[in-house]
Amino acid sequence: DQRVYAVVAQIPRAQLATYGQIAELIGAYGCARQVGWALRRLTLPSEIPWHRVVNAKGCISLSLSREGSDWMQRDLLLQEGIPVDPGGRLDLSRYRWPGPGASCGG
Repeated sequence: DQRVYAVVAQIPRAQLATYGQIAELIGAYGCARQVGWALRRLTLPSEIPWHRVVNAKGCISLSLSREGSDWMQRDLLLQEGIPVDPGGRLDLSRYRWPGPGASCGG
């Protein structure tokens, strides 16, 4: 869990990463679900920006089992200026984080 939290803590405001991307960054290829489980174990509210991690389709994973954290995630992303449509979809092509150490300029 701590490796997941260390990487997620680096995601800048108004940027998104996927569960699979975080898994790859910690060297746990194919372990996207385990990343999700690690983030679900966080006590909310959290200083770790868990809300910036979405599924590979660019969606908030909506589920009754999330006990309202999906709606909290939506609100936090909207507060950061990331548009979320009514179905929980986001524009990964525009807001995807390139990863730690990636340059932003061009």
